[in-house]
Amino acid sequence: MAAKSLVCLGSTGWRAFVSGSTSKCHNSAVLYKSLVSPAGVIHQKRCQSAAAAAPPPPPPPPPLSARDQNPGLAAPTIRKHDGKLRESLIEFGQFVAKCLPKYVQKVLVTGTDELEILIAPEGVIPMTVFLKGHHNCMFANLTDIGAMDVPTRQYRFEVIYNFLSIQYNSRIRVRTYTDEFTPLDSITPILPAANWYEREAWDMFGIYFKGHPDLRRILTDYGFEGHPFRKDFPLSGYVEVRYDDEVKRVVVEPLEMTQEYRKFDLPSPWEAFPNFRDATEVPLALANQPKDTVALNAPPTSGTAQTKEVPKPAAKDAAKEAAKK
Repeated sequence: MAAKSLVCLGSTGWRAFVSGSTSKCHNSAVLYKSLVSPAGVIHQKRCQSAAAAAPPPPPPPPPLSARDQNPGLAAPTIRKHDGKLRESLIEFGQFVAKCLPKYVQKVLVTGTDELEILIAPEGVIPMTVFLKGHHNCMFANLTDIGAMDVPTRQYRFEVIYNFLSIQYNSRIRVRTYTDEFTPLDSITPILPAANWYEREAWDMFGIYFKGHPDLRRILTDYGFEGHPFRKDFPLSGYVEVRYDDEVKRVVVEPLEMTQEYRKFDLPSPWEAFPNFRDATEVPLALANQPKDTVALNAPPTSGTAQTKEVPKPAAKDAAKEAAKK
């Protein structure tokens, strides 16, 4: 306890107390005597016990969120539907369907309050002319042309046109369908912005646009075979490109999948059971027959399966004859 009390004197009082200079450390000596006296020790113990018995201070409150600071602020949720906007979109979609009943097959309003018009492939040109020229539409800007490939459908390709009306500050989406053999009419003569979009759809999906002024590939290399965005196009492709030092130019060669300690002999790397790929099902009626017979694909006669004897290897016959001799 004395050592702890001496530490409380501080560096200056401690040096003065040790040296015995009472003029410099009178106050420090008085403090030391009060600490080492029985009354001072009892007081110190009482302070320590009171501090230990006191409850810990409460933690600081967490910072207030933006909603707590402003009670009138709504909680963050999914974008709410605009009732007036949806009503106007439905009304406009019905108007377009009444104007072009021959081509419009369905009108949709998406969950994000966007209007979609589903049309027949023959209505691409009439719909584009109507949306661009009608005074209630004025969709004179083509923002994008997209495509989607679903091989399980009868018409595997779906083509999406996105139009923008600057005058009315509104957008509309027109969707149609086709397959790999049926061409679509090009809208490049009506909206020149469709030139490169249709070329991209032809390059990636193989969708042919009739009446396009310059329908050729735009993203892949010259002489590329196939269309990469089709679902049946392999991820590795068919050819590889490299620079040949002998001919001093870039050459295109068939793809070679080379990798050490691995053989690419499976039709699909995701096949679950390659060892049983070529296995054939054995009929249950022939499961208990001898191993020397093989079942034929003939109907059974008199309650038994028709079988054919398999000739035994010549080596076994020679070994048996040698054993007999």
